[in-house]
Amino acid sequence: MIDSLALVLALLPLSPVDDAFQPRTVKVDDRERPYRVYAPADLKADEKIPIVLFLHGLGESGSDGLEPTRVGFGPELLKRAASARVVAVFPQVGGRGQFWVNENARYAMAALEAAEKEFHTDAKRVYLTGLSMGGYGVWTLASEHPEKFAAIAPVCGGVRAPWDRKPPEGDPYKTTAEKVKDLPIWIFHGNFDRRVPVTESQKLNEALKAAGATKTKYTEYEGVGHDSWLKAYAEDEFWKWLLAQSRG
Repeated sequence: MIDSLALVLALLPLSPVDDAFQPRTVKVDDRERPYRVYAPADLKADEKIPIVLFLHGLGESGSDGLEPTRVGFGPELLKRAASARVVAVFPQVGGRGQFWVNENARYAMAALEAAEKEFHTDAKRVYLTGLSMGGYGVWTLASEHPEKFAAIAPVCGGVRAPWDRKPPEGDPYKTTAEKVKDLPIWIFHGNFDRRVPVTESQKLNEALKAAGATKTKYTEYEGVGHDSWLKAYAEDEFWKWLLAQSRG
């Protein structure tokens, strides 16, 4: 059965903003899944530019394909289209019971790889960012593929869900930090966040220091709640930092 909201959205005409994010599909685990991709309109076939994988939050889950482009990274990218020449990939998980793990993690990576091939992007400048649930996904995917990314930027994310009351096996913050410690990382969080505790980012930042990481930046916004992505992605310095990162 088609989700009623998705059906309504599908019948609405696309705005010029929505038009900037083109629909694509990728096959994962014998299933075709949609994603959206942004590329500069004047991109030349032989031009090597960076590529960004963006992981959305819980509120942008669904099947319309466009919600992930409307919150966080996408709107800010359009504002900076003239200066931030990147390809950007926007996968979407299908429902509120799903997260950026297992099949969804494989799907996100498959969408990234498909866009890399389509647009012949720079393999040394592959970036990963996401917010809230997507911030958790950033830590997950970076831990699984640290060799893939030139930089990561988790926004109001973490490694232990707020509702998880089971004692963890070992120290998940230390384990994550050990896997990603060599990456350039910029962590963002609001200290008034009531959805994802700021202690998640604080513990990861401390674990990275203890692991010997030397390329980590940490920004904690005073008095800001869960929507810290509004400030994070609007930071001029963030864009300069991100696009300056390159593997090797």
